[in-house]
Amino acid sequence: MIRDISKKPARAGKKNEKDLEEMSFGEKLAFLRASRGLNQQQVADEVSRELTLLLGREPITNRAVSKWERGDSLPDAQQFICLLRLYGVKDVQFVFRGTPASGDPFAGLNKLGRERANEYVGMLSQSPHFSLAGEKPRRIRQIPLYDLPASAGTGVFLDGDSYTMIDAGDGVPESANFAVRVSGDSMTPLFENGQVVFVRQQQELRSGEIGIFVLGGEAYLKKFDLEDGVRLVSLNPKYPPIRIGEASDLRVVGKVVG
Repeated sequence: MIRDISKKPARAGKKNEKDLEEMSFGEKLAFLRASRGLNQQQVADEVSRELTLLLGREPITNRAVSKWERGDSLPDAQQFICLLRLYGVKDVQFVFRGTPASGDPFAGLNKLGRERANEYVGMLSQSPHFSLAGEKPRRIRQIPLYDLPASAGTGVFLDGDSYTMIDAGDGVPESANFAVRVSGDSMTPLFENGQVVFVRQQQELRSGEIGIFVLGGEAYLKKFDLEDGVRLVSLNPKYPPIRIGEASDLRVVGKVVG
C-alpha cells in the first residue's frame, strides 16, 4: 500500500515523522520513491518519457536519479515537477521543509527563493498535468420540456409555447430535440404516469416505433402500427387501439428515443 506522506502520520508514526524531518533533500527523494514501490530505473524512464514528450528534452538515466538521492546533484525545476507528480506529493511545504503549508505558499523563502518558486509556478502552469489551460468547461445542452403532457390516456394539447428548458445531460440521447411528460397509464409498463420521455422531431415513423402524435388537436404517446390498417396502439391492454381513417388529421410529431 502506498503511503501519503504529504500529511502527518498518526501518533504511532512519530519516529517516522522525526526521521523525515531529519532527512536530507536526497534522502527524502529516495524515501518518496520507495514509498511508491519504484526503483531508480522506473523513475528515470517516467521522467524521461514526460520531459521528452512534452518538452522535447533528452532522456535521463538511473544514474541521474541516484545522484539526486545521494545529494551529488539536484533535479532542475522541470525534473522536480515530474517527481512531485510521480510521487504523489501534494504538500510540498511539509514534505521538503517539515512545516504545514501556510496561507502564503512562499512563507519562509528569501527573495531568491521566491523568484525560483515563481519559476516553478510558471512551469507548472504550462504542464498539462497541472494546468487548467486547455480545459474547457463542459456545456450542458438544453432542450424544452413541454408543460402540457403528451397523453398516454385521453390526450391533451401539445402544440404551444408553454415549456421549460431542462438540461440534457448524461443519459439523454443526443438526437432528442425536446421532452414531454407522460400523462396517464396507457403506455405502462414501459412509460409511467409523470415520466419524462425524450423525443426526436420527425414527420415519419416505421410500424412498431413509439412516437408522439397529434390527432384532432389532441397529443398522444402511442406505438405506431400498420399491420391492420393505421392504428395508434397502447401498451396497456385495457386501452383499445385508436384506428386512423383516411379523413383523420393525424400528424407525427416525433419518435421517442429515450
